[in-house]
Amino acid sequence: MILKIENLAKKFDQAKGISGLSFSVKSGEIVGLLGPNGAGKTTTIHIILGVLESDAGCVSILGRDIKQQRKSIMREVSFSAGYAQLPGNLTVWQNLYVFGLLYGVKKLKHRVNYLLKEFHLEGLAHTKAGVLSAGEQTRLHLAKALINSPQLLLLDEPTASLDPNTAQIIRQKIKAYVLSSGAGVLWTSHNMHEVEAVCDRVLFLSHGEILLEGNPRKLPIEYEKKNLEELFIAVANGPDFF
Repeated sequence: MILKIENLAKKFDQAKGISGLSFSVKSGEIVGLLGPNGAGKTTTIHIILGVLESDAGCVSILGRDIKQQRKSIMREVSFSAGYAQLPGNLTVWQNLYVFGLLYGVKKLKHRVNYLLKEFHLEGLAHTKAGVLSAGEQTRLHLAKALINSPQLLLLDEPTASLDPNTAQIIRQKIKAYVLSSGAGVLWTSHNMHEVEAVCDRVLFLSHGEILLEGNPRKLPIEYEKKNLEELFIAVANGPDFF
């Protein structure tokens, strides 16, 4: 088991947050965390990262409690999101190198050069991150996310700024990484075609609770919907709609 969440809860003054959330991510599994804006996806990821503290419940990564062993656990975890910003005054190479130092990556220069090649960033190695296009920044974010060869990879809309061809390449690379490393991935996306292509299992959140879960290619059939997008819309409208 890579990630195990039990009865997680978090309340905010102006919003419900999440309530009684329980799920797991196994080795070699890509799990989609789906739901409309405000459903609790980012809150859940921030609690897993230790950025937010939960009001109740527990999070364990590789069998270790995040509240008790966060420092050691975070060496095995990485995160990438379209809304997160990398230091714009550092070059692409410097960003990867600095994050590698923070993680204590061995043979770091070799690892940086490998990721530059893997994500087609070699020609941008000495370009400052702040002047990259949205798609180039996304590729840099994903390269950074893999710098420490994580066992748990948290991806929040990882291909949102990419054209369809590049997004397909990125999805293939992430799937290949999971296959070769046995890592687990928690993946949020509003692109249901992408979710069907990459996820082994999906969890639909509504108002901070898991409304349903299962195989993304079978769930629509079970609920008599044409596809996952139609099911997503039904879930977003509430349980009475499906």
